[in-house]
Amino acid sequence: MSYVNPADFAKKMIDAGEAKVFMSTKDTLIRAYMAGAILALAAAFAVTITVNTGNPLIGALLFPVGFCMLYLLGFDLLTGVFTLVPLALIDKRRGVTMRGLWRNWSLVFVGNFAGAFTVAIFMAIIVTFGFSTEPNAVGQQIGHIGEGRTVGYAAHGAGGMLTLFVRAVMCNWMVSTGVVAAMMSTSVSGKIMAMWMPILVFFYMGFEHSIVNMFLFPSGLLLGGNFTIMDYLIWNEIPTVIGNLVGGLTFVGAMIYATHHRTSPELSREEDPKPVAVPAE
Repeated sequence: MSYVNPADFAKKMIDAGEAKVFMSTKDTLIRAYMAGAILALAAAFAVTITVNTGNPLIGALLFPVGFCMLYLLGFDLLTGVFTLVPLALIDKRRGVTMRGLWRNWSLVFVGNFAGAFTVAIFMAIIVTFGFSTEPNAVGQQIGHIGEGRTVGYAAHGAGGMLTLFVRAVMCNWMVSTGVVAAMMSTSVSGKIMAMWMPILVFFYMGFEHSIVNMFLFPSGLLLGGNFTIMDYLIWNEIPTVIGNLVGGLTFVGAMIYATHHRTSPELSREEDPKPVAVPAE
């Protein structure tokens, strides 16, 4: 049977987090670079579909192909290691320290950004014929996304920042659910099916994913979007990274660890009391 029960995949989550802490710098960077690049390509793919069809649902339905590809290839996203690596620390795995956790997170962040930025440059070249013409419809749409998700939030002040943060929390609630869902099955088809559902939800709902944004916003700036690098950092990337961390660790990693790995004892099962005879009057 290809289904893995919760107690077993909870252990697999901790084992995966431990393995990532001790992964070499070279392997961590390569796997993070490729994950960022593939997810960026998937985002470009989804935006292209949405522009060409006029239907964002179709783009959202097909976007998870990138997530499934990078996961099956064994590459790492920051949103995933936010959820998995702390579990090895919480479980007190030998040799796992805060220093090791921060090292992993930092390397994955750098690798993800480098991969996403590479695709941002490539897509900017494609949609402008090597910067020789104005952006085509896809390029214009990418620029508008960057504006709406930076200065659009800033226009609402504290309310905009709160909305951005909550969208980031909910994003990694779904994305990390996709990471964990892939551990529920030992078959490729089962993994893909399990991953597809939460990733579809996150993308269609417009939640904020730090790695997707590493592609969308640099692309927007390259294509003439009406926002600045500081707008991108303050009104999107930094709050999104923090929200992704909170969402993945709190609502996925910690919850599964608490109930499936550190399961509390069952309540005592007392026998039904014997009926008390009522004396006849």
